[in-house]
Amino acid sequence: MSQSSPADALQSDASWQSLFRDLAGWLLLLAAIFGLALLLPGFTFDPSQSHFLIAVGVVGLWRYALRAVHFVRAMWFLYVAYPRMRERAIKAGAASDPSHAYFMVTSFRIDVETTARVYRAIIEQAIDCGYRSTVVASIVEYGDELLMRALWDTYQPPDRITLKIVRIPGTGKRDGLAHGFRAIARDCPDHRALVAVIDGDSVLVPGMMQKCAQMFHQLPDVGAMTTNEFCTVLGSKLMSEWHKLRFAERHLNMCSMALSRRVLTLTGRMSVFRANIVTQHSFISDVENDSILHWRLGRVKFLTGDDKSSWYSVVKHGWRTFYLPDAAIQTIEHPPNPSLWKSSRTLMFRWYGNSLRQNGRARELGPSRLGWFTYYVLQDQRVQMWTGLLGLLASLLASIHYNFNYLIAFLVWIAITRCLMCVMLMVAGHRVGPMYPPLMYYNQILGSVIKIIVFFFPDRQSWTRQKTTLTKHLDPFHARFNTLSSRIMLFSACSVFAAVVMTIVTFKSPFG
Repeated sequence: MSQSSPADALQSDASWQSLFRDLAGWLLLLAAIFGLALLLPGFTFDPSQSHFLIAVGVVGLWRYALRAVHFVRAMWFLYVAYPRMRERAIKAGAASDPSHAYFMVTSFRIDVETTARVYRAIIEQAIDCGYRSTVVASIVEYGDELLMRALWDTYQPPDRITLKIVRIPGTGKRDGLAHGFRAIARDCPDHRALVAVIDGDSVLVPGMMQKCAQMFHQLPDVGAMTTNEFCTVLGSKLMSEWHKLRFAERHLNMCSMALSRRVLTLTGRMSVFRANIVTQHSFISDVENDSILHWRLGRVKFLTGDDKSSWYSVVKHGWRTFYLPDAAIQTIEHPPNPSLWKSSRTLMFRWYGNSLRQNGRARELGPSRLGWFTYYVLQDQRVQMWTGLLGLLASLLASIHYNFNYLIAFLVWIAITRCLMCVMLMVAGHRVGPMYPPLMYYNQILGSVIKIIVFFFPDRQSWTRQKTTLTKHLDPFHARFNTLSSRIMLFSACSVFAAVVMTIVTFKSPFG
């Protein structure tokens, strides 16, 4: 009879403690919702102002309907469509094996412990997958090269696996990717070869490459795919929950978009491409020197957002993109600041800036290339930043103009709906915690504000780890003009939005 070790007992105790903390947190949250609901009198709303509730309710119904559509699509993909695909892919057997598997990792200014974990996982994956493989390390610092070579000597991989070290200057991740792709291109891989592009803080989970290879064979129209993500956060409990919520929501949305094989991003943390795509000169150029032509600001070069560039290059050449919910990576999150407020602002500014800079040209591909649902989702991104603030602003104005109960009722509604959204995430297979409902709404409000700002300042970009900056080469007049015009347009748009919401709330019907 096997006996449990002290380590197993400690882990079990920690699991029970976590379970009890979560249960206590949910009970406290439900008690708070119930307490707010008790503050509302029997007749909360003024019947003569029903137009306000109807107007806000229609917008809310539209937003929740789209979320419900995403949920239904995600569930069908996760529990019906994808298992059938996976079953057919497994039956293909050795026919799905790629001719060569490349594992390309970019690393810069990441702590040694994390870097070692990432390198170990890549070498182990190359050994375990059984394919002819090449590990391509695109690195800046000599210490990373020494670490990779030391681990390589320790594992002593078989002859079918080779190592390529690509040393680059510290001019940004895009340059690191481009140099790595060119190193792969010199091998002249055939159409059956695959390339896994891995960030320096992403640890591969065993079996990832085999699952990707099987699905590439099953879906010949798919040019690239990304995988599920789980995270370890080097920060506070609140910071950890915030990151895990993001990955849970990402999983649900990815499953929805994957139903039509058109996910909207090839995550920079880890995505797998067909080698005959990433070795094309046009693809490498798109990743290395991507830019957009803005009608007011001129040519805006992409500093961040290499995952958006790779997605756009793949899709514009007619390939589809996919998501594997059963293949995963473990990311090591290094928040840029111990404060959630500061870290979330910094990260959202980068994430949403990349998405909005991508949005215009992605929509230009049209529904014939994207499909109608994907095309609608891209259109919706332009509106979502404003509708996310509508309910809060309207309830605040109504509480001032009519009755404070409007705000209380709105808070109760937000709490209930966010709890229901957590149930959706739980059904999709991710753990949910009692901090998720308030964090969801925090993300909605702060995210909407940042999206609005970034929409009018698309030329402002920043890395969270690197100090790489974007040189604009503008004369003083044009630099001042760009800043001033962006501020004027931002102020004008916010003023119009506030005026519309105020009109809805204070409108007096001529019919009494």
